[in-house]
Amino acid sequence: MPEADGPKANQNPSKSITRRRFILGVIAGGAVVGAASYRILAPGRGRSFGGERLITLNVNGQPRRVEVMKQEMLAWTLRYKLGLTGTKLGCDRAECGACTVLIDDVPRYSCSVLTNTVRGRKVTTIEGLAADDGTLHPVQQAVVDAQGFQCAFCMSGFIMATVGFLKTHPVPTRTELAHGISGNLCRCQDYNKILDAMMLGAENMRNAVPAAEKARS
Repeated sequence: MPEADGPKANQNPSKSITRRRFILGVIAGGAVVGAASYRILAPGRGRSFGGERLITLNVNGQPRRVEVMKQEMLAWTLRYKLGLTGTKLGCDRAECGACTVLIDDVPRYSCSVLTNTVRGRKVTTIEGLAADDGTLHPVQQAVVDAQGFQCAFCMSGFIMATVGFLKTHPVPTRTELAHGISGNLCRCQDYNKILDAMMLGAENMRNAVPAAEKARS
C-alpha cells in the first residue's frame, strides 16, 4: 500500500494527462487549419493561408468579391460562398444539368466550370432572372402558370437552359426545344409537362418583346 504514494504511481496520471492534451491539441489544430480556408480577407489582401485567392466575379450584374481555391468549381462558389442556392447540385459530374447557369448568356454546367475561369465574364443564376421589382422572367412565370414540375429540384436548371436556348432560338418548335434542353434530366420524369411549360415560356418571351418596345415608344 505505501508504494501507491511512490514516484511510479505518480507517473501514470501525468502520462495520461499528457496523451489527452496531445490528442486535444491535434483536434484543435485540425479545426484551425480547416477554418483557415473560410477566413474572410480584408480588401487588398491577395491570399489566405487556406490556399485561396480573393477574386471578383460578375454575378447577376453585380461585382462579387469572393475567395476561391484553384480547383474550386463555380457551383460550389455560388451556393456555399455567395449564398445563391437556386443553383442545385445533383450529380456533381456534368450529367443532370441541375446546376446550369448562364455564362455570357450560354448555358453551362457550373459543377464542371472552375470559378477562376469566369473572371471577367457575365454569370447569371436563377436569382438574376427576375426584374428588380420582383416581376418574374417570362420563363419563370410560365413554370408557375403551367405547373410544369413535381419536386422542382431540377427546375432552376431547366429554366436556365431554356432561357439560354431561347436567346438564339426565339421561335423553336417543340422538337427543337426538346433537343435544346436535352442536357437536363428530371428524376420525376414528367418531361411532357416540363416541355409544355418551356414552350409557354418561349411564347411569353415573344410577347414580352413587343410590350417592351411599345413601352419605349
